[in-house]
Amino acid sequence: MTELLPPHPAIPADVHADILRRLQRAEEEHGVRILLAVESGSRAWGFASPNSDYDVRFIYAHPPAWYQAVDLEEKRDVIEYPIVDDIDLNGWDVRKALRLLWKSNPAFVEWAQSPIRYIVRGGFADAARQLLPEVYSVESGMYHYRSMAKNTERAYLREPQVSLKKYFYALRPLLAVRWLERYGTPAPIEFDRLLHLIEDRADLCTAIDDLLARKRQAPETWVGDAVPVIGAFVTEELARLESMQPSVERRPSALPALNALFHTVLSE
Repeated sequence: MTELLPPHPAIPADVHADILRRLQRAEEEHGVRILLAVESGSRAWGFASPNSDYDVRFIYAHPPAWYQAVDLEEKRDVIEYPIVDDIDLNGWDVRKALRLLWKSNPAFVEWAQSPIRYIVRGGFADAARQLLPEVYSVESGMYHYRSMAKNTERAYLREPQVSLKKYFYALRPLLAVRWLERYGTPAPIEFDRLLHLIEDRADLCTAIDDLLARKRQAPETWVGDAVPVIGAFVTEELARLESMQPSVERRPSALPALNALFHTVLSE
């Protein structure tokens, strides 16, 4: 089944149509079939600026014979295009995507959960989401998000003037860690679905609401005065998580399910 989805409220209709044209052109140019195409980044997270890029990510499959090759490991398994008219378009081959899912790759985990979808074809998208609880390593996810927040805090949040978007690049991963601690499942991609995790901090919630309103109206590069209550929360959370150790866990039991999904995709 092929599904070209209607525009999401966060994506203007003309941009949506342009993205679909580019995706269909990518299929023709590379001889592939797109299984899933989604919006990633700030528009999917829910705190885009008016001039934020459209971060379009997709998973595609070649005809089965493409994978039956001695030099399979040397073949290119990504499709990338330069940014044109604020549309950033690139994708991964399905075999690469499933191998990264096996490793709890945070990018693919977020793509699979994106609320903004352009194309859904066949059963891949639903099957991949259903596999997340079986495959996903909560420990790896927590370490990844902590590292994201830590790197952002060190690089951007210690100055008297701070880029608006950098606050959210620290807040979202820290709240994702809280989700993982509380629920033990992959954190949702939408920022507003994480905010209940700090509902006991009224001052912090008010500051974040104000920052969100400004972020949605200001240019992507807007810089303003530091927000002490948010900076203090980031510092406190990073200190709390400092003892966390990385996980290198893989779940071999998930491999039969991932292989079965791969074979299903190739047979469709």
